[in-house]
Amino acid sequence: MDIVILGAGNVGRALAGAWAKQGHNVMLAVRDSNRRDFEDLEDEGVRLINAAGAGRHGEVVVLALPWAAVPAALKDAGSLKGRIVVDATNPLTPEMSLAVGHTDSAAETIARLAPGAHVIKAFNTTGAHNMADSTYPGGQLVMPVAGDDAGAKETVMKLAADLGFEPVDVGALSMSRYLEPLAVLWIKLATAQKLGTGIGFALLRR
Repeated sequence: MDIVILGAGNVGRALAGAWAKQGHNVMLAVRDSNRRDFEDLEDEGVRLINAAGAGRHGEVVVLALPWAAVPAALKDAGSLKGRIVVDATNPLTPEMSLAVGHTDSAAETIARLAPGAHVIKAFNTTGAHNMADSTYPGGQLVMPVAGDDAGAKETVMKLAADLGFEPVDVGALSMSRYLEPLAVLWIKLATAQKLGTGIGFALLRR
């Protein structure tokens, strides 16, 4: 599958490398595609492309950016109509609290900013280390997936499974209002509670 990732931070790099290892055609959209600090990803088969117009290259476009950078990145990417847009962002303030919530979410905001795109919320409730390697001795990490388009959601759930997660359909895109606070919980456990980044959520069944 052709996957374009907008955002070259920890999450974007982790997803790019992990999907490339699974045989996907992964492109990392950057403002300067001549940068030489991506050799590790290029060795794994990830291609660098210019951020301008990047949306036209991918069947799936992943937003792995700081919340404040999303509007400009969407503008640079060009039309995303008909594309699957995976929102892996979290609308955080500098104090690591939610900037959007209760009656709205980052994902719903992105759906308004990218008309015609099939926006799916996923890959926001855990850290980059777990995206690079989701293996835990106690079982599979869960990956909640929210969206309004059933076909797009199924595609993203398969991409989550490719990385070793247990994908779980949590419902409509509006469920992002609950997934984004869940990400804050993970961050607080990892940092404020000093549990570290080697933690994750799982769904147990009786």
